[in-house]
Amino acid sequence: MLIDIGPDNTNPPQVSRLRRSLMIALTIAMALALGWEIYLGIQARVKAAGKLRQATDRAAVLAVDVAMPQRAAPTQEVVLPGNTQAFIDSPIYARTNGYLRHWNVDIGARVKEGDLLAEIETPEIDQQLQQSRADLDTATANRDLAETTANRWQILQQSGSVSMQETDQAVSNLRAQKATVESNNANVHRLEDLQSFEKVYAPFDGVITARNTDIGDLINAGAGTATRELFHLAAIDKLRLYVAVPEVYSRAAEPGAKASLTLAEFPGQTFTGTLVRNANAIDVASRTLLTEVDVENPTGRLLPGAYVSVHLKLPQVVRTVTVPANALLFRSEGLRVAVVRSGQTVLVPVVIGRDFGSSVEVVSGLSPSEPVVLNPPDSLIGGVPVRVNSTEKP
Repeated sequence: MLIDIGPDNTNPPQVSRLRRSLMIALTIAMALALGWEIYLGIQARVKAAGKLRQATDRAAVLAVDVAMPQRAAPTQEVVLPGNTQAFIDSPIYARTNGYLRHWNVDIGARVKEGDLLAEIETPEIDQQLQQSRADLDTATANRDLAETTANRWQILQQSGSVSMQETDQAVSNLRAQKATVESNNANVHRLEDLQSFEKVYAPFDGVITARNTDIGDLINAGAGTATRELFHLAAIDKLRLYVAVPEVYSRAAEPGAKASLTLAEFPGQTFTGTLVRNANAIDVASRTLLTEVDVENPTGRLLPGAYVSVHLKLPQVVRTVTVPANALLFRSEGLRVAVVRSGQTVLVPVVIGRDFGSSVEVVSGLSPSEPVVLNPPDSLIGGVPVRVNSTEKP
């Protein structure tokens, strides 16, 4: 037999408490989730602000590219440009006026000292010389007559036949005639010298490098007018070169040192010269030392005016480094290179040697262990914080 006992209402308070606990737990969970989300948002903003501050500070520091100076090989010689010159290079002028009768040599001719180069026709000088010789003959005859007269008057004066005054006049006339003879004789010698200049001779052994006259040309010796050279003569048995040696290599310019010469027209051949003298003073404009090198040229293979590369041996090893050319700073106080020390720039004065185009040789002022700044801005100063860009290649 079944018994109906009705609805189960034995534990209603426990269910209510359970529901309230679940609601409270759900609320707390939602509050915690919202708080955590807020916390994460704040943290993200703090991190973003920190990154922005770091990026701003990083952008405020100048970023630079650097390169390490490369130690150059020990410099054993320095190569400098030069031009050959004849040991004696002289223009030949006329010393008398007239017309060119004949010339005997042309360009390229080798002549010896005393060889006849040209002849000048001087009709006026010839006539003047004839006249002066006639005047000399007249003066000589007058002197002889005065001498005979003076001798006679002196003999007669001893016997009292003539006065002392007349005798003195005869002796004085003799002295005057002798002076006239000497004057005319000097004039004859002067005109003879001028006439001797009709023939133009070579003053030394050499080669004719120019002829600026021809037969029939009017020759003017330069009395009140501009003169024109007849020939140009160069002694090429020995040549000289004037070389401007940079101040940093001036130790190589010691008199007596040997120099090697190379020319483009003689590939693979070397000529030897001797450094004979230098100016003993640095040219303040070019900072170079003027040096003379003499080269024996008995065969005449080397020509005056040729471009020559002069190799000078340095007396001792010079340690140098090379840096890119775009690392140089041209300032009013001199040449500078910016190096990075302890994260800051330092402007270092340097002295450069040879210029290789994309790079230059630095002979003093720079250590190979210090990185140099490439393409530094013109406004760069010392003590500026910098950030070195990474040089690693991907």
